[in-house]
Amino acid sequence: MLEGWEWIIIGVVAIVIIMWGPAKIPEFARAIGRAKGEFNKASKEFNDAATMTSISAPTATVVQPVRQIKSRDEILIETAKNLGIQTEGLTREQIAQEISNKANTLGTD
Repeated sequence: MLEGWEWIIIGVVAIVIIMWGPAKIPEFARAIGRAKGEFNKASKEFNDAATMTSISAPTATVVQPVRQIKSRDEILIETAKNLGIQTEGLTREQIAQEISNKANTLGTD
């Protein structure tokens, strides 16, 4: 006898046939097959690349310096200083406005 999951699968298949018609099912199956093939191809390429990297990697571990990520405020202050703008005692909005004013005056030169 059919159990709960089997009835659900039969219901989903019936709904698909009703919604898209029997002519669309082979197209849908081909699309799923192509997607699976592309996924398998990408997985194989990734595994091959990972294998080649591990084979060609030197035995000594090279430690790369960590690049520090700057906050928006740090970038804003650095930009202002590069433009020769004094930032002491100014708010973020005031600094941004000064940068904008400086950019406009530099653009008109």
